[in-house]
Amino acid sequence: MAIELRRMQPGGELDFAEVDPDVFDEPIHPERLEAYLLEPNHLMILAFDDGLVVGQCAAVMHRHPDKVTELYIDEVGTAGTHLRQGIATRMVEAMFDWGRELGCREAWLGTELDNLEANGLYRKLGGKAEHMHYYEFKL
Repeated sequence: MAIELRRMQPGGELDFAEVDPDVFDEPIHPERLEAYLLEPNHLMILAFDDGLVVGQCAAVMHRHPDKVTELYIDEVGTAGTHLRQGIATRMVEAMFDWGRELGCREAWLGTELDNLEANGLYRKLGGKAEHMHYYEFKL
């Protein structure tokens, strides 16, 4: 069966009924999912294989008073059983299209230096690696 990509919208919680455990980092919490989908600047595309979620691409649209509107690709995940099939490429390209439709003029993302697959994908899509540090803060 062909992989179907679907843009998530508020009220789309039932689309998350069957999710391969490799797609997200942790289990989905219904109240967090509902809040995520209700945020108008949160975007998510899911990839389905016969009703099973086998991929996800999550992004956030940022508006600035001094810069163009940008799309931050927050996460890309694909089921281990569906790697190297072009699903991540299709999801990221679809997210870029959605961002353009919403007025985004730039997109950015980050990944670990040793994540060879992700770095290869982003270079293939025309991304330019920037040298920067990543900091985490507990709030």
